[in-house]
Amino acid sequence: MSQFAFLQREWTAVYDAAVRAEVAVHRDPRTASFYARRALELAVAWAYKHDPALRLPYDDRISALIHEPSFKQAAGEAVFSKARVINTLGNRAVHGHRDVPADDAVVAVRELFHVAYWLAHTYARTDRPSPTLTFDPGKLPKPGPSPRQTADQLRQLEAQLRERDEKLAVVLADRTAVDEELKRLRAEVAEAKKAAVAQPDTHDYSEAETRDYFIDLLLKEAGWALDQARDREFEVAGMPNRHDQGFVDYVLWGDDGKPLGLVEAKRTRRDSRVGQQQAKLYADCLEKQFGQRPVIFYSNGYEHWVWDDESYPPRAVHGFYKKPELELLIQRRGSRRPLADAEINPAIVERFYQTRGIRRIAEAFEQDHDRKALLVMATGAGKTRTVIALADLLMRCNWAKRVLFLADRVALVNQAVNAFKRHLPDGAPVNLVTEKEAEGRVFVSTYPTMMGLIDETKGGQRRFGVGHFDLVIIDEAHRSVFQKYRAIFDYFDSLLVGLTATPKDEVDRNTYGLFELENGVPTDAYSLEEAVRDGFLVPPRAVSVPLKFQREGIAYDELSEEDKDQWDALEWDEDGEVPDRVEAEAVNKWLFNKDTVDKVLAHVMTRGIKVAGGDRLGKTILFAKNQAHADFIADRFNANYPHYKGEFARVITFKTEYAQSLIEAFSNKDKAPHIAISVDMLDTGIDVPEVVNLVFFKLVRSKTKFWQMVGRGTRLSPDLFGPRPAQGQLLSLRLLPEPGVLQPGPARNRRRCRRVAGQAVVHDAAGVDWRVGQGPRRP
Repeated sequence: MSQFAFLQREWTAVYDAAVRAEVAVHRDPRTASFYARRALELAVAWAYKHDPALRLPYDDRISALIHEPSFKQAAGEAVFSKARVINTLGNRAVHGHRDVPADDAVVAVRELFHVAYWLAHTYARTDRPSPTLTFDPGKLPKPGPSPRQTADQLRQLEAQLRERDEKLAVVLADRTAVDEELKRLRAEVAEAKKAAVAQPDTHDYSEAETRDYFIDLLLKEAGWALDQARDREFEVAGMPNRHDQGFVDYVLWGDDGKPLGLVEAKRTRRDSRVGQQQAKLYADCLEKQFGQRPVIFYSNGYEHWVWDDESYPPRAVHGFYKKPELELLIQRRGSRRPLADAEINPAIVERFYQTRGIRRIAEAFEQDHDRKALLVMATGAGKTRTVIALADLLMRCNWAKRVLFLADRVALVNQAVNAFKRHLPDGAPVNLVTEKEAEGRVFVSTYPTMMGLIDETKGGQRRFGVGHFDLVIIDEAHRSVFQKYRAIFDYFDSLLVGLTATPKDEVDRNTYGLFELENGVPTDAYSLEEAVRDGFLVPPRAVSVPLKFQREGIAYDELSEEDKDQWDALEWDEDGEVPDRVEAEAVNKWLFNKDTVDKVLAHVMTRGIKVAGGDRLGKTILFAKNQAHADFIADRFNANYPHYKGEFARVITFKTEYAQSLIEAFSNKDKAPHIAISVDMLDTGIDVPEVVNLVFFKLVRSKTKFWQMVGRGTRLSPDLFGPRPAQGQLLSLRLLPEPGVLQPGPARNRRRCRRVAGQAVVHDAAGVDWRVGQGPRRP
C-alpha cells in the first residue's frame, strides 16, 4: 500500500504522481525526482485554484508559486523549505546529466510526503490524515528490472505535461467569472481550512533532517563539494569553554588552504541568529590559526545570514557564496579604493545633478555603509547614463565586478544594452533575453527572464549564485515591481539601486521602506520642474481638441431634428426606454466612433508640431485604450490619409510581431512611422528625443503613469527645427475634461530654445488641473 494513500480520495492526480515517484525511487532515481516535483506542482496548483487567499504571482511556474509571500505564509517555513528541496531535485533530474543518487530520490519523496500531509491537513473536506503519520523509507518498493529514463526523455515528458495542464493564469484571471462547481468547491475548501486552522498541527515534519539536507544542498549548489573530512565538524582551539575547543559545522576552504567562510547551523526551531556569537568565536579561532578571517554564515535551514564583520553588520541572504565570490569578498578588504576620491567619468555624464546623484549614492555606500539607494530623476534627465557612470565608478574602485540592470520590457532592455555598449564598452554588456549563455561584466535582463535564470543549474550548480552580482539596478522601481519580482532582490546579495521618475512626494511609502529610507527622502532627487528651470527639459503645453460630446455629454433637447430622429430610432434597452441625456462618462467609453477618431486625427495632423520645415508632422505617440482601439485608429488613419501608403502611422504594441524593428524605425527622425499608436508599450522608458506630439486617447487614472507618459516628449533634441528656433515661455500643463492636445513649450528666459517638445491629446473626465512640479488642483 502506498504511503500516499491519504491523497487518493480528494487529490487523485497528486496521488498518481506521488505513487510514480514512490515506485521509481530505487529503480530509477531520476524519474522518481521528476515525479516528486510533478506531484508538488499539481498540489500547489490545486491550492492556488481553490484557496482565494493565495495570490497568483507574475508566473505560474512552480518556483514562482512557492516563493509567493501568500503561499509561504499559508504553508509555513517547514513546508516551504521542503517544497524548495523537491523543486531543486526535480530540476536537477530534468536538466542535469549526472547520475541521480538513490539517496536524493529518497529525500525528494520523503519531503513530498510532508508537503502532501500539509495539503491534506489544511484542505481535506472529509477525513484528515492522522498527525502521527510518518514516512518510512524502508517501505519503498525494492529495485527491479525496468528501463531508466534519460534527462532528455524527461524534458520531453515535462513539455507534454505542461502543454496538457490547466493554465492557472487563465483560470484565475477573473475569480468572479468561475463556474458554479468551482464556487461550491471553494466554499467547501474555505470551511475545511477554517476548521484546520482551529486545530494545532502536531505532525512531525522532520525539520532537522530537512535543515541538514537543505544546507548541504545549498552549499553544493554553490559549488562546495563537502567531500573532505575537514569540510565538516572542523576542530578549532581557543574557544572560551572548559575544553578550550570547538567544532565548526562547515568550513569553506580556499585553494591556498585558508578558510574563506564558515557556516554555523542551528536547530530549525531556534532563530538562526542565536548562532551569531558562536560563529564569531569560531572565526576568531580560524583567523588565529590560519592568518585569514573567514566570512561568517549562520543558518537554521530556513533563514540564512552572512556577516563580513570587517565591512557590514549581519544581513539575511538566500544561500551561500561560491568560492570565487568569497575570494573576491576577502580580497576587497584591502583593495577597495575610496569612492569619494575617484573621478566620475565626464565622457559618460557631464550634468551637475547627475554627478551629484552619483556622489550621494557613493556616500551612502561608503560612509553610511548602506546597501540600498533610490534615485528619483525626471524622465529624460538621463537616469540610465547616471547609473552607467555609477557602475563605471564602482568597477574602477573595485567595489563591483558584475552588474545586473533590470527592466520590465524587452524594448527597454535593448535600449539599455545599447547605452552600456556606447558608454561602457569595457563592461562587455550581455543581453540575457537573447544571449542567455554569454559572459560579461554587465548583464541586462527583463524581470521574468532573470526569474527563470535564477533557478537554472548546470552540473548541480547554479549559474547565478547569490553573490554573483555586486550591483543590481532596478529601472522604474515602484511598488508593482516589488510585488511581482521581489524574489530577485531577495535572492541576490548585492548593492541595490532603484531608479524612478515618479516625483519624490508621490513615491509609494512601501517603496521607500523597501530601500530602507525615510518616507519622502530618496538618496537623491531631480524633478521635472528643476530640469525645466535649468534648461535640460522642456515643459508641456495642453491644446484642446474640440469634442463637445466627450466633454459635456449629449442632451436630447440640444440635438438637431435630424439627430433627434436618429436618437429616437436607436434601441436603447429591452424595455424601449429612451433617455433624455447621455453623460460624458458614458460617451467617453465609446472611443470607437469613426467621427471621434477622425476628428482627433485631423486635429493632430493639422495642429500638431511639424518638422522638416513644416512639411511633415513630427514624431508622435498616440496612446490607445487597447489593441482593438489601436487597430481601429490605424484603420481610420489609412482610410483618411491613403497617400501615406500605410507607413506613416503604425501600431506598436506587445502583440506586434517584430515590434523592436518598428521602434528602431520610429527612433530615426527621418524614417516612417512618424505616428506610433501604442497600448502600454511606449508609455515608459522609450527614449526618442524627436517625439514632439503626444496624443492621450484614453483615460489615465494613475498620476505616476501620466507623468511618465508626458516624459516621452520632454527631452531636448538639438536643432530639430533648425539652428535658430523661436523663443518661447514656460506654460502650465492642464488636463482638460475632454480630449485635448498637449504642447510642451520651451523654458522661459533661456538663450534660445533648441526644440519645442511634445504635443498631446489629453483626456481626463475629472477635469483636474495639473501644473509642472505640483499636485492636482480642482478647477
